[in-house]
Amino acid sequence: MTEIEIGRAKRARRAYSFDDVAIVPSRRTRDPEEVSTDWQIDAYRFDLPVLAAPMDSVMSPETAIAFGRFGGLGVLNLEGIWTRYDDPEPLLEEVAGLQGQDATRRLQEIYTEPVKAELITERLRQIREAGVTVAGSLPPQRTKEFAKTVVDAGVDMFVIRGTTVSAEHVSSQAEPLNLKEFIYELDVPVIVGGCATHQAALHLMRTGAAGVLVGFGGGAAHTTRTVLGVAVPMASAVADVAAARRDYLDESGGRYVHVIADGSIGHSGDLAKAIACGADAVMVGSPFARATDAPGHGFHWGTEAHHPDLPRGQRMQFETVGTLEEILFGPSRVADGTMNLIGALKRSMATTGYTEVKEFQRVELVIE
Repeated sequence: MTEIEIGRAKRARRAYSFDDVAIVPSRRTRDPEEVSTDWQIDAYRFDLPVLAAPMDSVMSPETAIAFGRFGGLGVLNLEGIWTRYDDPEPLLEEVAGLQGQDATRRLQEIYTEPVKAELITERLRQIREAGVTVAGSLPPQRTKEFAKTVVDAGVDMFVIRGTTVSAEHVSSQAEPLNLKEFIYELDVPVIVGGCATHQAALHLMRTGAAGVLVGFGGGAAHTTRTVLGVAVPMASAVADVAAARRDYLDESGGRYVHVIADGSIGHSGDLAKAIACGADAVMVGSPFARATDAPGHGFHWGTEAHHPDLPRGQRMQFETVGTLEEILFGPSRVADGTMNLIGALKRSMATTGYTEVKEFQRVELVIE
């Protein structure tokens, strides 16, 4: 791959964001009604190739249930406000009324309340009894502590999600999580990430994960690039990890690991571009924060926003546009790609002649 000289002592390769690429129409078109957006990971089949991000402003037990009934996978944050407080609604209303840096300081205070194992059990029980697929997320640092509680509570899908997750974390302070041993011992499929390079993704796939998350977590609500200087544009990151999936398929003798784009999915066109770059599904946060029935009351934040020592995220305000159902399926009353995400994906696939998500990964792209 061609590298560009930054200066005499440093070279870098060019990478592209979703805004830098566009999908090319083909000679064949279809009716959107003929398009299927089904996808399957492990033994679980979904109508939508969309996971709702484990962010407290987006996913409560109630919205996870609703999202599951719509055909997607709602992932609950198991170290979030729902597993720290019996009734977090007054705190969510309080956060919605704060301004600027006061919100960051108050979030830091709210999230000092310890996570309670009994609340993890209760929240997952609530989702399971609704009859939808149960998914919960923990960061690598808390996974060992609460893994048994999560599995015993009947989770179907375990998500290990961090800003950057590696299979080779080195620490002199504590024994790091051995992902390969941990995943091998679990009886449920694991999705792990984020990662953004071919090599990092390949190492995560070798741990036995059913899927890997591509990106840096908090998406629109994170400031990791500003605070740490760490970022990889998502179009290139997804394409690189898709290449790792292909290489691991050969290496393992046929084991397929799903690639899930996690970040920079702000509009329906980004969802389509993520799949076009090679993703099997996408993890979405900020578009769902625009829902009138989202728990964040029009505000959106991730776990990075309330880090006690080095916050790398911010609470963002969005104008609500409709219900969660309308954001997924329409009808849309705006022309900016924030409503009817699935309808737009189907139309994009139909415009290029594809009827299956897996086939749509082969669509031609151009750099704008």
